[in-house]
Amino acid sequence: MLFIIFTVALGGLLLWYWFLQENPKTIPEGDGWWGEGDRPEQEKDEEIQPFKIEVSEQMIQDLHHRLDNTRFTPSLEDSRFHYGFNSAYLGKVVSYWRNDYDWRKQVEHLNIFPHFQTKIEGILVHFILVKPVELPPDRTAQPLMMIHGWPGSFYEFYKVVSRLTDAGGPGPVFQVVCPSIPGYGFSEAPHKQGFDSMAAARIFHKLMRRLGQRKFYIQGGDWGSLIATNMAQMEPETVKGIHLNFFPISRMGCSLLPSLLLGPYLPSLAGLTEIDVKRMYPYIKRNVYMLLRESGYMHIQGTKPDTLGCALTDSPVGLAAYILEKFSSWTNMGFRDLEDGGLVRKFSLDELLTNVMIYWVTGSITSSMRMYKENLSGNFRDRIDNKVAVRVPVGLAAFPNELMHVPLAWAKQRYHNIVSYSYMSRGGHFAAFEEPELMAEDIMRLVQRVEGGG
Repeated sequence: MLFIIFTVALGGLLLWYWFLQENPKTIPEGDGWWGEGDRPEQEKDEEIQPFKIEVSEQMIQDLHHRLDNTRFTPSLEDSRFHYGFNSAYLGKVVSYWRNDYDWRKQVEHLNIFPHFQTKIEGILVHFILVKPVELPPDRTAQPLMMIHGWPGSFYEFYKVVSRLTDAGGPGPVFQVVCPSIPGYGFSEAPHKQGFDSMAAARIFHKLMRRLGQRKFYIQGGDWGSLIATNMAQMEPETVKGIHLNFFPISRMGCSLLPSLLLGPYLPSLAGLTEIDVKRMYPYIKRNVYMLLRESGYMHIQGTKPDTLGCALTDSPVGLAAYILEKFSSWTNMGFRDLEDGGLVRKFSLDELLTNVMIYWVTGSITSSMRMYKENLSGNFRDRIDNKVAVRVPVGLAAFPNELMHVPLAWAKQRYHNIVSYSYMSRGGHFAAFEEPELMAEDIMRLVQRVEGGG
C-alpha cells in the first residue's frame, strides 16, 4: 500500500512539473527607456551616425600626471600573483605605459574599422561594422554579431574580425557587427536602474533590425554569452545560430548529480568523455575552490559596484591592476605562479593597455560593473531566461583554460540543438583575443553545418 501511495504521489509530482508548471517558450521582448528623464512622447531619432575615436591632448597630459604620481604598495616576498596583481611588476607596466605606450598610434589602429553610434531606447549605442572588402558575386556574407564581456571590449575581436571578413579564404565569409554593451566603452551608460542582459539583448535586436538584418548569427563569451543566449530565447526566428565560448549552466538539477558522482569512475555511463574528466576533476579543487578564490570581484560588483568604481575611475594604475589581473588568471590559472602573471605570454602590453585605455578615456568602469548588480540582484535562478530552452542551432567551443568546464551532456540541459561541440586545443576566457584563428575556425564550423555545407 505504501508503495502504491508513493508511486501515485511521485506520478502526480511529475505531472505537475511537466504539464502544469508555467514553461514559457520565449522571452518577451518588451521595451525600455534608459535615457535621462522621462521618455519623450515621440522618439523618432533612429539615424546611424559615423563615429571616430579621437585623441585628447588634455586627457593624455592628465593621464601622464596621474601615472607620475602613483603610490605603489610594496608586494610581499615571492608572492607572485597569489595576492592579486604583483606591484613590483605593476611598476614595470606603468613605466611602459608612461614612456613607451603610444595612445595616438593605438587610436589609429582602433579606427581601421568603421565605427558608428545610434540612439536606441534613449542611449547612444556604439558599434563597429566590418564588411568584406571584395566579395565575389557567387558568395554571400553571413551577418554575425559578436558580443564582448567584462572586463573586455569590442577591441577583443579585432584580430578575429579580420579573419572572418576575408573573402579570399575557404569557408563562410561574414559581415561583422561588434557593439559595445551599454555602459561599456563608447556606448552610453544607462541612466536608469535595471539594465540587465535581457535589456541588452532587446537593444541589440533593435540594432540589427536598424541595420536591415532579419536573420543573423551571434557569437559571445562572458556577458556576451548570456546576451547571445537571451537574444536566441527572445526572437528565435531571427537568430540563425549562436556560437559560445562560455556557457555555464545556472541549474545543476538532480539529473546531473549522478553524472557528477560517477564521472571520474564511469565517465561513459555518466555521459562524459575522458577530456571532460581531465578538465573537471578533482571537482572540488577545479571548480568549488576555483570559484571561491576567483569570485571575490563578482560579490562586490554584484552588490556595491559604485563604491569600487569611485577608486578605479580616479586611478589609472588601480584600473589597470584590477583589469589586467583578470587577463592573467582567466587566461591561465597557472599564471598566478609567475612573477609577471604571464601577461605577455598571450598578449602584448600594447594590446592589454589599449583595452584598459578604452575604459579609462570613457570613464566606463563603474557602469560596466553595474551589469553584475543588475543581473545578480534577487534570485538569479528564478529569472525567466532560466526557464526558456534555447532551440536555435548552437555551437560550443570548450577552451581548456576557461574558468569552468561544462561537458556536452550538461550543456544539453539548456541548449537543445547543439550542432557542434569542440574541445579546443588551447586558450582561456578571452578566447577571441587570445586565439583568433581557433575562434574563427570554430565559428565557421558552426555556420557550415547550419547552412548545410559541412
